[in-house]
Amino acid sequence: MYKSLSFLLSTAILCGCSSLPMTSHGVKNNAQHPVLTSSEARHFTIANYFAQGHTDSWQPEGVTFAKTSYVVGPAGQAPFQDIQQAINSALIHDHDSASIAIKLLPGRYEGVVYIPSDAPKLTLYGAGKSAKDTVIAFAIDSKISPAQYRKLVNHHHRYQAGDPAWYMYQVCANKDKSTIATICSAVLWSQSNQFSLANVTVENSMLDAVGSGTHQGVALRTDGDKVQIENVRLLGRQDTFFVNNAGQDNQYNVARQSRVYIKNSYIEGDVDYVFGRAQAVFDGVHFNTVSTRHPSSAYVFAPDTPAWLPYGFLVVNSKLSCDKGFKDFSPKLGRAWDQGASHTGYIPGHTANGQLVIANSTIQSCYDLSKPWGKAATTGRPFRGNALMSRTLNSQNFNRLWLFNDTVL
Repeated sequence: MYKSLSFLLSTAILCGCSSLPMTSHGVKNNAQHPVLTSSEARHFTIANYFAQGHTDSWQPEGVTFAKTSYVVGPAGQAPFQDIQQAINSALIHDHDSASIAIKLLPGRYEGVVYIPSDAPKLTLYGAGKSAKDTVIAFAIDSKISPAQYRKLVNHHHRYQAGDPAWYMYQVCANKDKSTIATICSAVLWSQSNQFSLANVTVENSMLDAVGSGTHQGVALRTDGDKVQIENVRLLGRQDTFFVNNAGQDNQYNVARQSRVYIKNSYIEGDVDYVFGRAQAVFDGVHFNTVSTRHPSSAYVFAPDTPAWLPYGFLVVNSKLSCDKGFKDFSPKLGRAWDQGASHTGYIPGHTANGQLVIANSTIQSCYDLSKPWGKAATTGRPFRGNALMSRTLNSQNFNRLWLFNDTVL
């Protein structure tokens, strides 16, 4: 039994009760649960997310499975048995091509995969009937040391000086910190613009083996602009999908802001498992929060949108579900990530202020829907939504996490 938000909104308008909507489970718009009006929601469109802050607008055209000689599969069936080997060969021999396609035959491919920033338009796609047929997998933990990383990732000398992605490997292998940290824990890491990924599963296969502690393990990290992800399964636990911005160290470098379109895909995790500062649209995506590690808290989203940018994450026509293992608490839909403010605390207009709208989607009642947003990561800033009758949606004195016209099951 459920009611749509649009029904409740029209009822509120007819009775003159309020100019702001109620949610589908009967909670009024308030500081813990801010809800957009229909007029406010009109601004949050795919077109606006992909135009704001750019000199060009971008309309994703879908992923094309082009014929290619770069095919990866078992020996005797394909010229390449290793994905990185195929990428290296393509970038060396066809670097000046307008586009490159790499086809993966069904199977399980172990090892990290890196795509450098100067790659041309590159598409990596699975040739199976579904994304489950082709799996890119590796177990890599943010807590390992650079020395452990070198042994784990490069024990067969997959990365060597002169390789196209050698510098990416070196970033992590030569870190002067005790651990490689989250940014180096990705199984598949692409820094290139116009990167497309389709019909594959990417899995950080640590999964439940690390227990309930803090173990960031990224499945997919993207840094580039105009990235398309279609019919993909991303599996992990903490920090599954790092949808990043190539210009993350310069918040005013507008030209390097990243746009990412994720369509008809499945993403699984438990803590902050979709995070980053890109402008990302999730269209027809199933987000599933799992309890199998028995975490002490759980969040789907953790955007760290730059303060000057009005658009961060947009979730439309999607589904948010949980498994039945959460007993002591209910997962939250997300929290802001106040990246870089651990020493200063949140500074309005300077610190990242995560932006997210979940609209026209289905949310299971397993989530904490009376207080769907948690305290900000890094700073612990208490969530404070703008529920004022007259409000500025991008005020830096409030959080920017919103719901609109969602259905609760």
